[in-house]
Amino acid sequence: MDSERVRPQRMGFELPSLGSDAAAVRHRVEAMEKLLERSLTIPGTRIPIGLDALAGLIPVVGDLITAAMGAWIVWEGRNLGMPKWQLWRMAANIGIDTAVGAVPLVGDVLDFAFRSNSKNLRIIKRHLDKHHPATRVIEG
Repeated sequence: MDSERVRPQRMGFELPSLGSDAAAVRHRVEAMEKLLERSLTIPGTRIPIGLDALAGLIPVVGDLITAAMGAWIVWEGRNLGMPKWQLWRMAANIGIDTAVGAVPLVGDVLDFAFRSNSKNLRIIKRHLDKHHPATRVIEG
């Protein structure tokens, strides 16, 4: 069996494959973005939040942990061969999120307004759509 097609499911969440091909990278980055930005919904609303906003409630340490997780997305982009200017832009998104996120209250509001990992996912998707069109997923 092809290892990229075997994707075990746990608690209804499909785990991404560990391959190095562009489609596997896309799936992993989308899963990390969902975990960091949209994994939960605020009860009584339709507002999605993720680990980035929740960990941001823990001063400094929470922001550093989610910055490291966001840096992994940039690292995956580097492995895809993305241009340096795009990688710097992605790193700047994480830097802004981390720096302002370290400020009490202001940082917590920023986590809802400035979703750096979602911005970085869009940058990676644009790169993949242009350079690896076979990885496109039609979302419905």
